[in-house]
Amino acid sequence: MEAVEFEANIKNGSIEIPAAYRADLVEGDKVKVIVLTPRQAEHVQAIKALFKKTQSLPQAQRISEAEIAAYRAGQ
Repeated sequence: MEAVEFEANIKNGSIEIPAAYRADLVEGDKVKVIVLTPRQAEHVQAIKALFKKTQSLPQAQRISEAEIAAYRAGQ
């Protein structure tokens, strides 16, 4: 599944797909749509900023790729 991102306004309950993306679609195709409102976007940006700040902490800099892999493997 290929993902594209664009901004649109809702008009009469519909979202128009930009012409640049319509050529890749066939009438009747099933697509997955994720709606992100401005309020949700603000939350996403806040979380990304928190992750960036956390990753810049000295404690996080000392974690090796091997330690991450071991943690993911449940070791």
